[in-house]
Amino acid sequence: MPTPVTGSAEVPLPGTQEPQDARPRQQGEPRVPLSRRVAEVEIQQWLTCGMLLLAAVLWSVSLPMTDFRHMGTYGLLDKFPPLFYLSFVPLTAGFVISLRRAGTAPWWPAVYCIALLVAIKAPTAILYDAVRYPWASKHDAVVHHMLRLGELHPHEALSGNMSAYDQWPGFFTLNAGLVKTFGVTSTASYLNWASIVYGVLVIPVLVLIYRTFTEDWRLVWTGVWIFEVANWVGQDYFSPQGLSYILYLAILAVVLRHFVRPGSAGSLRSRHHLDPAAAAIPPPTTVRQRAVCVAIIAPLIAAINFSHQLTPVMLCVALVALSLTKRYRNWGLLVVTGIIMLIWDLTMGRPLFIETMESLKESAGNLLNNSRPGYAGELTGAGPVLQGRANVVMVLAVVALAAAALLLRRRLVRSALPLLLVSAAPVPMFAVNDYGGEMLFRVYLFGLPGAAFFAAAALVPAAANTGRHKVAYRRITTVALPLALAALVVGFFPSYYGKEQSYYTPPAETAMVTKAIEHAPKDALILSATGSYPMALDRYDELEHWFFVEQEEPENIKMLKDPAGYLGKQISKGTTAIVILTRTQETFTAAEGLLPAGGFAELRSKLEASPKYHVIDRNAYGVVLEYRA
Repeated sequence: MPTPVTGSAEVPLPGTQEPQDARPRQQGEPRVPLSRRVAEVEIQQWLTCGMLLLAAVLWSVSLPMTDFRHMGTYGLLDKFPPLFYLSFVPLTAGFVISLRRAGTAPWWPAVYCIALLVAIKAPTAILYDAVRYPWASKHDAVVHHMLRLGELHPHEALSGNMSAYDQWPGFFTLNAGLVKTFGVTSTASYLNWASIVYGVLVIPVLVLIYRTFTEDWRLVWTGVWIFEVANWVGQDYFSPQGLSYILYLAILAVVLRHFVRPGSAGSLRSRHHLDPAAAAIPPPTTVRQRAVCVAIIAPLIAAINFSHQLTPVMLCVALVALSLTKRYRNWGLLVVTGIIMLIWDLTMGRPLFIETMESLKESAGNLLNNSRPGYAGELTGAGPVLQGRANVVMVLAVVALAAAALLLRRRLVRSALPLLLVSAAPVPMFAVNDYGGEMLFRVYLFGLPGAAFFAAAALVPAAANTGRHKVAYRRITTVALPLALAALVVGFFPSYYGKEQSYYTPPAETAMVTKAIEHAPKDALILSATGSYPMALDRYDELEHWFFVEQEEPENIKMLKDPAGYLGKQISKGTTAIVILTRTQETFTAAEGLLPAGGFAELRSKLEASPKYHVIDRNAYGVVLEYRA
């Protein structure tokens, strides 16, 4: 006799499998004939496969039609053809269909989540003939620097505060090894694919975390889908924080699954007190077992500290939050994590650590300043303004869905309380530091895994809920689930691609900058409006750099009155000074509101007109001037 599937009131056909989350048959409801059920499963299989194929065809056909070389203020938003956006209709529909059989065929939602990741973040890696995002080029320069010198100088002062990268070199030494191993000239040959690589690596880690708290595969994969479309923060580019973030989540996965204290679960050990979709509390571990786990994850903790400054702090904050629960009160792990962090901060990272401690006098408690996004200016231009508003809407949407789950799925929240605490733990960081205008984005990023899980819980009700109100809730979510997923996909694009004009630099512009940097004599001073352009910090151990517009707007207004004199006062006698002004800088300063409308053009024209600044190179994308006192 066939064995009934867990969570289903029906008995599957011999040789077939029914979804684990199939809806229970209500009292008085007629039993569906077995032949009809088999037909429905076959239709779902064909639809799942067909929708994915259709989405892939539409997406692939649309990419060559994208005119990325002539972006305007909306970035790629108005350059993607209608077919590109249309491809996400079957992709989202197919994912929702695949959830109906997620209990017996979880690989289909997994395939859809990977397809979503590729669809939303691979276009720039496939299309661009240049490095996307200027800061990725900066990190390529760090790898090149380490390959050229073959050693670290953590306590040597370098221009642009670049010595911090020698103090936290883990990510860069890893990529220096990869460059040598694969025989490529630089990381520029693969760095545009970082967001895809990071995205693929984070999926199994999220699955491990979510499966700790639910047995419902629909909830797991919906949480992964929401995480991907809500991860517009842009911290998954070629950077130390992208790698450190994955290691951070991996450590949390180990802690949540293998650090449960004996006798701490209490009544949650009984299924009667759990949400129907909740997973059983992981089995308790002994002190010895937890000590072994600490020894296993200690290298991961060390790797985070070798690579990034903020992520170890976030890890300590998360472990403190977990210690608030009896279930995960493990002070030993927290102490080991803190000791590893302090050892690194007081040795290799000591210069920046001391500087950061001194800056806390001004930033600690300044909530208004610490929560500001980016630089001090206001976003200008239709695309950047749209992106800023879309970011706010996306945050509110995810938070609203997660808050709904706190009300509607209280028993699930009770068993998943550790994940909720970990998600909320970064919020107090607003009271500590602004992290260069990025604290707002980092707090959101570190809280996103839990927020995505609870947002999914609001959209995916437990299959075993049979009460009258719960049946109504299920019917509402039948419509709300696809609509919410589609709305989040729509919101992703302005949030992620709204300022793309600032992130793509034409090769001709990069070539002009490269030529200027390569021919600059050692110890020369390179002046630029902003450092947000490729090659901005190349040869940073041999040259001085000054990004003179990255300051408060009133000071920039003062500078615009006489830029030639303003800059000349800061140039030491006998110093070779080269001014590089490019279109990418103009786009960035306008988008961030660092200069008033037309300010960059005014800056350039006044410097070119000054007898103290001689044009040594020029093309359609910028100009290079040399200062002559």
